[in-house]
Amino acid sequence: MYVQTKCYTFGTVMEKCDSVYCGCLHFSAGALSRVMTKMADEEFAVTGLSSSYAFLLMTVNSRPGITPTELSEQMLLTPSTITRLIEKMEAKKLLERKTVGRTTEVYPTEKSKALDVDIKKAWRRLFDRYAKIIGEEESKRLTSEIYEAVKKLDA
Repeated sequence: MYVQTKCYTFGTVMEKCDSVYCGCLHFSAGALSRVMTKMADEEFAVTGLSSSYAFLLMTVNSRPGITPTELSEQMLLTPSTITRLIEKMEAKKLLERKTVGRTTEVYPTEKSKALDVDIKKAWRRLFDRYAKIIGEEESKRLTSEIYEAVKKLDA
């Protein structure tokens, strides 16, 4: 295994780096995303849902009648991705869409509402799992900083 002791990123030296790309935000963010998605999917597996579907159901369960546009904004996903997720959950009888005038609203089914407690428990287990590894305060700080960076980069 190749071990890099220093990583250079546009003039900045990072010590104790084990990848030549550790100084690249794109690389590090992608690696974090893969690790977190795997961890989240493991925790949400008890619900029979991937993390994306679980977060969709939590959102709709907490806001019955939410529009796909609002879901897109809340979940930071494109409208086409939201539509695809909703369609999959409709096929599983977990969500239903209703047209009200020109607006589409998304509602949870009883089956979705029944899953809500287990989904929220899985979400809590996910937090506890990574907080145990990197620390609770560090987890909160890192989450806040990453979200602020997303907002700035997406502006």
